[in-house]
Amino acid sequence: MKLATYRDGSRDGQLVVVSRDLALAHYASGIATRLQQVLDDWNFLSPQLEDLSLTLNQGKARHAFPFEPAMCMAPLPRAYRHERDAGLHAPSDDFSGACDDIAWPGDALRLDAQAALAAICGDIDAGATPESALEGIRLLMLTQTIIGSADGAAPFELMTACAPVAVTPDELGGAWQGGCLLLDIRSTRNGKRQSRPAATPEAPFGARISASLRRRGLRAGAIVASALQIDAATAEPLQAGDELRIEIVGPDGTHVFGTIDQRVEGPTGAAG
Repeated sequence: MKLATYRDGSRDGQLVVVSRDLALAHYASGIATRLQQVLDDWNFLSPQLEDLSLTLNQGKARHAFPFEPAMCMAPLPRAYRHERDAGLHAPSDDFSGACDDIAWPGDALRLDAQAALAAICGDIDAGATPESALEGIRLLMLTQTIIGSADGAAPFELMTACAPVAVTPDELGGAWQGGCLLLDIRSTRNGKRQSRPAATPEAPFGARISASLRRRGLRAGAIVASALQIDAATAEPLQAGDELRIEIVGPDGTHVFGTIDQRVEGPTGAAG
């Protein structure tokens, strides 16, 4: 199934179920209002959401409405933990939506973008094997982190934007194998397409998550991300006015997670 979170003025938004083709959505409020609620009680609530997803995909959901990606927050707007490559603990209190602009801080000399595939996990015990860790993945997301550099300071993570939809691994069928997603990633900058390798993270997710569990476990709602290698062009620093689009495409040409579509705003606090 595919899940998203609509803006409603609150910090955590309103959970919606989205059709496979991203054309329709349906509020999940009769089951759960927030994604974290579902993660906390996955075995009870997720089958109910699966039933709603099936009804929606069959065109039988009476209160379905057109899905609008611009209405989306991040699927999980704030998380208890966000771990990126090399065990780096990244900010997790305020994930951005797919269409949120990138605001350039006044002290940043350079901004770079890094795409990643992210797993939203359930409870996984410390010391879990890669196989057990893989079973603990509840949902997958496409993310883009903006990393800033300032004079004489260590790089910092400015924001992480999430594609509109989070997807259960079973939704991916044969494209999800051994903790790797075997689909193409499309990335454009100012309309210029960059290369389209498979959207495979640097390490299979089972091994990636297991490596983070040597000393302590994960609890429901923790996010573990692994960077995607697009091409050398992504090493070029961002410029004010740049428009970035990134998406992962299924075998039938559909956008699995929806599209991250962001624009870089000019530096703030600049003199003059």
